[in-house]
Amino acid sequence: MTATITGLGIVAPNGVGADVYWPATLTGRSGLSRLPEGHAVRVGGVVSGERAAGVPGRIAVQTDRWTQLALRGSALALADAGLDPAELGPFDLGVVTAASSGGNEFGQREIQKLWAQGPDHVGAYQSIAWFYAATTGQVSIQHQAKGPCGVLVSEQAAGLDALGQARRVLRDDTPVVISGGTEAPLSPYALLCQAGNGAISEGTDPGTAYLPFDRRAAGYVPGEGGAMIVLEDAGHARGRGARRYADLAGYAASFDPPPGSSRPPALTAAIRGALRDAGLGPADIDVVFADGAGTRDADRAEAEAIAAVFGAGEVPVTVPKTLTGRLYAGGASLDVATAALAIHHDLIPPTAGVTDVSPDCPIDLVRDLPRFGSVQCALVIARGAGGFNAAVVLTAPAG
Repeated sequence: MTATITGLGIVAPNGVGADVYWPATLTGRSGLSRLPEGHAVRVGGVVSGERAAGVPGRIAVQTDRWTQLALRGSALALADAGLDPAELGPFDLGVVTAASSGGNEFGQREIQKLWAQGPDHVGAYQSIAWFYAATTGQVSIQHQAKGPCGVLVSEQAAGLDALGQARRVLRDDTPVVISGGTEAPLSPYALLCQAGNGAISEGTDPGTAYLPFDRRAAGYVPGEGGAMIVLEDAGHARGRGARRYADLAGYAASFDPPPGSSRPPALTAAIRGALRDAGLGPADIDVVFADGAGTRDADRAEAEAIAAVFGAGEVPVTVPKTLTGRLYAGGASLDVATAALAIHHDLIPPTAGVTDVSPDCPIDLVRDLPRFGSVQCALVIARGAGGFNAAVVLTAPAG
């Protein structure tokens, strides 16, 4: 069984829909902007004009922005795949999403009501809107997906973990799965929770606040949005004549040892595991979509892991998320969608903004302009807070 990507539903700060997002990414059009005064973070990646877009009013009142963005992305992905769920069997569509912090904005609003007006004023939907599985539930209801459903919670790595689980669902004879993730972490409460992690940039200039692998790297910029992806059994996709962006050929995950232990980080194990799962070697990979945490120590650790597997400077590396910020549960999903587009168009998107790669990072970072050439295999790396690592290998569609 081969899992193939047939639909992309991108909802990103620099573009909604693949037809808008891809040109923006290639030309360096940023979605980062200054956040309102009083927020704990100064710069963020904001998806404009998508509040409840395409979401029925009765659903909008019971969902957080995080879920609404996923509903929009799911509709875009199905349309892009040319799939009408009504034409599938009742149990032929599953949903597996990624989650990180849940429904922050909805939760903040209801907690404010609790403290200001009392428990009688807290909406009944608070019990479900914040919950990690809320997006999976709402997407499955919206599209009458009665196949296997689930949610993976591992912060930034969750976007890849969800796709790994979706592939397992396909192997168990469910022909189509909607997978991926979104995030909406820019409410005042959510930003305050993030601000204490020591990894967020304090920069105020959207053009220089987030510079992974750069000498000036001083943290990352948070953002909202992500991507929902239609993952389909390749035989099913061929049978209906669907366009295939890329195949999901390999996936692996690992977990870092406790801080202070003598054991090394486990990112290299995830990379090598994904390559092994795909039946490929380092020389087969044409581009690495890096996690790009944006702090000196984390960037150095990732660069060393890449060099340990591929050799120093031996494989092109890119971080398109400098235009969107790190989207947590939505970030790796967006990277996978971007990698699929890179394979589809034989084009590596650049890392915008980075001008002076740190000597501590022995990588061939694609900067300034897209890099042309055959892109048959791409590796996507993600790391989540707390020690989560994941890696996915995409290949050009086979057969």
